[in-house]
Amino acid sequence: MNTFDYLEVAVRLNPFTEEMAEILTAELSELPFDSFVTEEPFLKCYIQTSEYRPSDVKVILSGYPAAVEFKAVPVQGRNWNQAWEQEFQPIVVDGKVTIKAKFNKDVPRTRFNIWIDPQMAFGTGYHNTTFMMMQRMLGLESAIRGHSVVDMGCGTAVLAILAAKMGARKVFAVDIDLVAAQSAWGNAHWNRVGSRVETACGDASLLQMGTYDVLLANIHRNIILEDLPTYVRSLRRGGRLLLSGFYMADVPAIREAAEGLGLRFEGLSEREDWACLEFAKA
Repeated sequence: MNTFDYLEVAVRLNPFTEEMAEILTAELSELPFDSFVTEEPFLKCYIQTSEYRPSDVKVILSGYPAAVEFKAVPVQGRNWNQAWEQEFQPIVVDGKVTIKAKFNKDVPRTRFNIWIDPQMAFGTGYHNTTFMMMQRMLGLESAIRGHSVVDMGCGTAVLAILAAKMGARKVFAVDIDLVAAQSAWGNAHWNRVGSRVETACGDASLLQMGTYDVLLANIHRNIILEDLPTYVRSLRRGGRLLLSGFYMADVPAIREAAEGLGLRFEGLSEREDWACLEFAKA
């Protein structure tokens, strides 16, 4: 690795909001950025110099007036995965689920134990939304055991793996990012549930291949609102839909859209202003 083979692309937001930083992180993750850091008023994105195409960044940002400018400067290279390893600590959800990495030592076992190799953190359980989704899943054990589950925007497949360990008959894990989908496949096999977790790279259109009993979508609110009709068509009668990846302020719009499609509201969780919604298909 050369001393300066990475670039820091700093996107200045005006006005700055955490929500806009989240949206742009999702959009820019389509490009080969390795990691993102939010430092108001900037969203800082890191990419190998050889992979950087300013025109690609410009095209994405052109749709967002709040992204008033961006600038790329050389930065000293890091071993990003090694840095992640030094910071990652096991995650325990309600004393029932533990998420840990191969380098974590002396971690107490819980009922469901998940090992991950995150490939630059496409979902490790640290985020409030993932945490709440797992909490909600623990309350739906009878709906998951022996049934089919979809994990949309699966990332590292933490939710898909948990569903399989809870006894799901079949789990379909989907992510639009190829690296995430590959990471999901590896994690599922590492956790010895690969025979029941099918992974795919793509969007909600892939759901047309079947119908499902439980659908999990921990994705940005705009994608949820766009794909809700597909989610509803893909759910069997009596099926459950868990949604997260958005703020409490987004709940009214998402709930209105879901109920307008015939879903029944079943519950709401909140964690540090992030929200998780549960619906059932009548």
